[in-house]
Order: sequence, then structure tokens, then C-alpha cells
Amino acid sequence: MASLIQYERVRKIYNSGNDEVIALEEVSFGVEPEEFVTVVGRSGCGKSTLLKITAGLLPATGGEVRVAGIAVKSPLTNIGVVFQSPVLLAWRKALDNVLLQIEARGLDVDAYRQRALDLLELTGLRGFENKYPNELSGGMQQRVSISRALIHEPPLLLMDEPFGALDAITRDEMNLELLRIWSESKKTVLFITHSIPEAVFLGDRVVVMTPRPGKVADIMTIDLPRPRTTSLRDDQKFIGYVRKIRERLGVQ
Repeated sequence: MASLIQYERVRKIYNSGNDEVIALEEVSFGVEPEEFVTVVGRSGCGKSTLLKITAGLLPATGGEVRVAGIAVKSPLTNIGVVFQSPVLLAWRKALDNVLLQIEARGLDVDAYRQRALDLLELTGLRGFENKYPNELSGGMQQRVSISRALIHEPPLLLMDEPFGALDAITRDEMNLELLRIWSESKKTVLFITHSIPEAVFLGDRVVVMTPRPGKVADIMTIDLPRPRTTSLRDDQKFIGYVRKIRERLGVQ
């Protein structure tokens, strides 16, 4: 099976005046269709940079990223992206925020209205489609953001620490919700996080990044059953994966 995403010796250098900051150094790995891959590492290790390069929002300094066999040279339009902040328009209701992407693409909004409603139901927001962002909790706002990312049926979903600003209980709920959506929608997911337990809980595989410059320290296959529940975190196998990643990251 050909990888949906392929990273080949990807490098990224930021130039600031006379200074150079090497964010990524020789990053190589692949992500298979319908796979859920998490990327974990310390803050500043280049995780978000890697996601932005994948989306075509930043150019790589060296190496290559290929999505569906095509080299990424400009912003991709056939993917979904979810950032840490939901980035909702305050004056638009939940349904209209989901449909915003359809408007931006110049597509027929009426033709996508039912799909938008179906996505809001899929993400547990049935009955909230006419609520404004300030009437929704942080978790609900992020569900609207996920619905918006899925509205055009992309094969690939890129997620940059989307639950990092949520409280622990809501974060657990969103982890379970995301896994349910993923299992039903059959998307490929690349998920950036700095939480080791979250990376293990969500992923089929976990890519462990070194401190800057970011390199691949390890790629760990997570052999845990699906569907997953929060009780899995008490399992000795789960605890073992978390411990091994902590050791690779030098976390005591």
C-alpha cells in the first residue's frame, strides 16, 4: 500500500537576521491511508512546522513531502486542517461557520447544507446549529471546527494540538469523540500533540521527535485494541508505551 503522506529527508531552517534556527533536520517517515498517526515531542521541536509544511502553508528548506504521490509545493485544497484555536467567526452561527469553507471555495452552499447538519450531528452538536460561538463551550467550538474541516470530504485531516487548551475532562471527551468520528469517516489523520498519553491513546503509530532540531527519534506501533476507552490508560501495556516514549524524550 502506497503512503498517503511521505516525508523524505525534510529540513526547515528559519532565518532571523543573522541567525539561523534549524527547526527540522532529515525527517523521513510515511503515513498510510486511513491510519491515525500522532507526532509527539517537546515544545519547539518542529511538530507544528512539520504540519504546516504538509499542508503547503510553509515551504521546506530541503527534502520533500508528497501527499497522494504529488510533491507539496503550494497550499493544499483537498485536506482538512484543525488548529489549537477553533478560529470561528463570532457573528456566524455554528452551521454557518461550518459552511464558511464551502463559501470560500465558491461551491453551492445549499447543496452542502444537509452535509453540514449531518456533521454537526456526528460531532454531537445536534440542536446547537443555530448557536453563536460565545454560546458554546470550548469543546463544542472545537467540534464545529472539526465539522468545518470535514465538510468537503477530504481524505486527510491534519490536527495541530487541537485539544491543548481544553480542561482534562473535556480533552478526554474530545479524544473519544475524535476516535469515533475517525472510525466512522475513514479519514487519514496526522495529529500533533505534546501529551504523551494522548499520543498513545489516539495513535496507530506514534512518531517521537527529538528536541530542536526536530528529528525522528522513534516510530512506535501501538498494539492496543480498538475501539478505545479511557479505562485503557490503566492497562500495563498502555503504561509501558508511555514509559518508553518518556525515556526516548528524556522525561523523568
